[in-house]
Amino acid sequence: MDNRAGEMQVFLRVVEAGSFSEAARLMRMAPSTVSKLVARIEARMGVRLLERSTRRLSPTAEGRIYYERSLALVGELEEIERELSLGAANAGGTVRVNASVALGTLGLEPLLPAFWRAYPNIVVDLSLSDELVDLYLDRTDVAFRVGRLPDSGMTARRIGLAHRKIVAAPAYLARCGVPRSVDDLARHNCLGFNFRRAAPVWPVKEGGRIVDRAVAGTLLANNGETVRRMAVAGLGLARLGDYHARDDLEAGRLVEVLADVVERDEEEINAVHLGGARMPQRVRAFLDFVVPRLRQFLER
Repeated sequence: MDNRAGEMQVFLRVVEAGSFSEAARLMRMAPSTVSKLVARIEARMGVRLLERSTRRLSPTAEGRIYYERSLALVGELEEIERELSLGAANAGGTVRVNASVALGTLGLEPLLPAFWRAYPNIVVDLSLSDELVDLYLDRTDVAFRVGRLPDSGMTARRIGLAHRKIVAAPAYLARCGVPRSVDDLARHNCLGFNFRRAAPVWPVKEGGRIVDRAVAGTLLANNGETVRRMAVAGLGLARLGDYHARDDLEAGRLVEVLADVVERDEEEINAVHLGGARMPQRVRAFLDFVVPRLRQFLER
């Protein structure tokens, strides 16, 4: 039977004790058994982990790496068992979460009732905004980000892809005409955004390359939900994520345009957080619950 976790624990104790005999005494094992377990690890990996002398054992460079990684993994296993032994009802605290208005409203909010049934003592402090927040300055535990992530010290869990579509209400198209090429965007009312990172262009993919098409319109909003509602009201074209426009497209309130000339336009969605592997239990519980369910939401 493969018992690598047990072998890791033996190796950790050997390094910390400095000898096979002392590690064996502390673990109530035979010294020969401890020595054989360490030898098994070395044989499996094909590297020497310990320098053996008559006075004391010391880890090699590879042994130090194995020790550090094993220490983290064993600690993670102990944390998992501790969480499960405590039970969901005992996990508590506040998780501060930021998400875009559309993803938060359509994807995240419907998950919260079931989350609270599993974790009734966790408070979710939820802020919805399409502006990017600084996790450090805003004391945010988890942020759901749409688009390319900058290099940072944050940890990311990939959720999936948002496929952008150019959509409009049938009434608008009947009144203003259906765009047949990306050049037609210049004569249409293109509903846009006013936050700092937004540019007055729509990136469209033609011939395998991204082309930024200048657009203009009578609306600049700070969130995608306002843009969606104005598009449904027949005021112009909108560029929205497929999950955001899904219900309107199925109901016929919006229709996709330029799908035959614009290639697939997609952006990554990630959950980013601070703390790496040593995140608080309440944050881990939140991410472990919502991330797989948000993946299913995007794949619908």
